[in-house]
Amino acid sequence: MKRVYPKPAVERAMKLQEIIMRAMNKQINWVEAAEIIGISCRSMRRWRARYEKYGYDGLLDRRSGQPSPKRVPMETVEKVLQLYRELYFDFNVKAFHEKVTEVHHIDLSYTWVKTALQTAGLIPKDSKRKVHRRRRERRPMAGMLLYLDGSTHDWLGGGVNYDLLVLSDDATNEIYEMELVEEENSHNCMAILYRAVQTRGIFCSLYTDRGSHFFFTPKAGEKVDPHQLTQIGRALAQLQIEHIPSYSPQARGRVERLFGTLQGRLPQELRLRNIHTLPDANRFLQEDYRSDYNRRFAQSPRHLERAFLPLPSEICLERIFCFQEERRVNNDNTVAYKNQLYSLQATPWRCSFAQCRVTVYEYLDGTLAIGYGPHLLQTFPKKEVLSTHPHLSTKKENAPKRKKLNNTKKLKPILLKRTDHLLQKPVNLTCY
Repeated sequence: MKRVYPKPAVERAMKLQEIIMRAMNKQINWVEAAEIIGISCRSMRRWRARYEKYGYDGLLDRRSGQPSPKRVPMETVEKVLQLYRELYFDFNVKAFHEKVTEVHHIDLSYTWVKTALQTAGLIPKDSKRKVHRRRRERRPMAGMLLYLDGSTHDWLGGGVNYDLLVLSDDATNEIYEMELVEEENSHNCMAILYRAVQTRGIFCSLYTDRGSHFFFTPKAGEKVDPHQLTQIGRALAQLQIEHIPSYSPQARGRVERLFGTLQGRLPQELRLRNIHTLPDANRFLQEDYRSDYNRRFAQSPRHLERAFLPLPSEICLERIFCFQEERRVNNDNTVAYKNQLYSLQATPWRCSFAQCRVTVYEYLDGTLAIGYGPHLLQTFPKKEVLSTHPHLSTKKENAPKRKKLNNTKKLKPILLKRTDHLLQKPVNLTCY
């Protein structure tokens, strides 16, 4: 029959265990531990020997029961605390437990490791449990709803914050694309969506925040304008992908928890591999970390069918996931775009495009193209400019210099002469 220890003895043992664990973690010495408990140094040496031999049960009254056969050796406890204190000091408990079991081959339960770290004072104890909230059920099939969001954090550990962009699936919690960038903008988000559609197909809907590169909001904090589309909104509309805005961080709770997991794991993995640059970090994310994350945290959907649609052959993704703007052709068949002037050549079906409305396509790789309706007129390589428009340059270097007329010296004495006579003569204010 299993013996039940009295409650006062258990509480007293928990306090003793906490003090001894702090002494083992070298936060206090053994003499200070004896003073805190209120015993002599000789008694503390005996209790330490009992703890090293019998573990936690050695702190209980030896007349009340036998020590547990599942006690952890003292050497193992010291090794676990030393690993966390010296090597994995910035890991969360779950990631540290995985390293202990997989890398160092120490077979301990997650609860034991967490309790040992809390008792030793290496991690804070859990706060009071919050109010229970019901989570929204995941979509039944992969490809029905995707999240695209960014998190600003010191990912590389150099004191500089970068943005981590993540595209994940609601049904499976799988990360499709992730990239570390200097700042989240339209170009980076469009590049991630382009790679996802190119590799997996057209998905049903996309859930994002109300950033200016996603939506146009007339007034801050109010609803978005569904009629004024951004470049990303226009690209999604061309593929008939529903774009859903988020109006609170709580509505993105699932992706916020995903970033919480990444902030507790990714910087530590980058530190262990001595990665401190964006190219090396993105290479590690694409080649190793993304697959490892999906292996650990991806879930099986309720239905094995996928909601991704194959990309039709007549659709050109490069002309959809790009920056499009309309321009009017000048009389000399040139198009002005971003302070530069591009010349159009004659085509077999039209010799001049003067005063025509054309569309300028700026691709993600920097290449520029000009189209007229469904026709692609001409393509310009990256940063290849034929001429600079003098009227579009902000500095106006080619503009003729004009002499400034400074008539203040001539006007000043005239004004003084005209006002002097008013001060000398009295003014008659009599009304007739």
